[in-house]
Amino acid sequence: MSRVGHDGRIRLVSSSAPAHARPGLCPDKPDVWKPVTFKPSLRRTTAHESPSSTSPTPRRGRALGIGALAAVLVLGGGSFAVAAAHKTVTLDVNGEAVEVSTFAGSIDGLLENEAVTVGDRDLVAPAVDSALRDGDEIVVRHARQVIVLADGEEARVWTTALTADDALQAFAGRGDDVRLMASRSSGEGRADLAVLLAGEGPVDVVADGETHEVADGSVGLEQVLVDLDITVGDLDRVSVELDEETGRVIVRVERVVAEEVTTTHAIEFGSTTEETADLYTDETEVAVEGQEGERTTVHRVITVDGEEESRLELSDIVTIAPVEEVVRVGTTERPAPEPEPVPVPAATPGAPAPAAAPAPAPAAPVVNGDVWAQLAQCESGGNPTIVSSNGLYHGLYQFSVSTWQSVGGAGLPSEASPAEQTERAQALQARSGWGQWPACSTKLGLR
Repeated sequence: MSRVGHDGRIRLVSSSAPAHARPGLCPDKPDVWKPVTFKPSLRRTTAHESPSSTSPTPRRGRALGIGALAAVLVLGGGSFAVAAAHKTVTLDVNGEAVEVSTFAGSIDGLLENEAVTVGDRDLVAPAVDSALRDGDEIVVRHARQVIVLADGEEARVWTTALTADDALQAFAGRGDDVRLMASRSSGEGRADLAVLLAGEGPVDVVADGETHEVADGSVGLEQVLVDLDITVGDLDRVSVELDEETGRVIVRVERVVAEEVTTTHAIEFGSTTEETADLYTDETEVAVEGQEGERTTVHRVITVDGEEESRLELSDIVTIAPVEEVVRVGTTERPAPEPEPVPVPAATPGAPAPAAAPAPAPAAPVVNGDVWAQLAQCESGGNPTIVSSNGLYHGLYQFSVSTWQSVGGAGLPSEASPAEQTERAQALQARSGWGQWPACSTKLGLR
């Protein structure tokens, strides 16, 4: 085969030279390539024109004429070969089309001459190992990686589509709700999309409760947001979708806020009972007051445009422990009540009623003084000023204030003298019996 060098001369080269490796198409899900409208071409060449021919110097005789004729034939054949190898084609790389004048014999040769590199995921049509003919249109689409959100599942996918609307149409089969998500990895509040928004026509931008129409959708996403003076925060989301009814591209900016929310909850206290012989069976008292506790939880809450999207529990601890209530329940039976007094017979009619003799004061039963000392020792340890831990019972014989007052006592029993306390205790025993001291009277064998 022949090849034209940079000096315009035709040289023979081996036909066994290795062909360029053929790049494959995008291995991911196939996307859609649509024919493009070529932009006004820019004419350029990749090889120098052949130098003009120079006539040889004439020699005398017939031999000179034959030599000149041979030279003319050789030059004429070379010009024909050069003309046959030269061709003009249109090369479209990612939507930018130019007219190229070349001597390349194949598409891969053209791409090499034009310094257009392709990889396994890129699209070349016709195939790179195809022969190149005059007037061919060669399309190259470099694959770009985009973030696809399909029904809530996010994936990174390669596509050779030039615009978001073409990419979304190609990915429509991935789910009912398919969007392209702008990358935020570049920082500085930028929202990057690897493809243009639309090939032509307007796009809508929805942000902060307002919808803005952008007349030219062929510009990049970042420029659209800059033109609308829309600032994107570090956590904000920018997605691109297709309107099902109009087919128009919609850019949606969602404001995302992440915060830690602390909440406190009351913890109810429990209650237990304790039996005690210090109380009658129909009596109870609260020995320990119950108190509510407090539980504190911390959640990380994500809101999108003011609506809560997720809530993640970060901690849950008891900050104040509850105090359990303790109730004392009596186990001592009350003594039997005193019998009712016998009624006085009715007076005879007409006879004056005899005057009732005053009732003698009840006399305390004769009890050994040692018994009262023993009883006081059992009830209070012999301490006339002692007060029980719950504040209900006082003095030598552990009077309650109400019982003390019922036998004529004044003030607090624990503030009275030992003699008065013993006197009131004897009066109480005479009225109600030894059952007023159920535990100790039983222990001393008094009942």
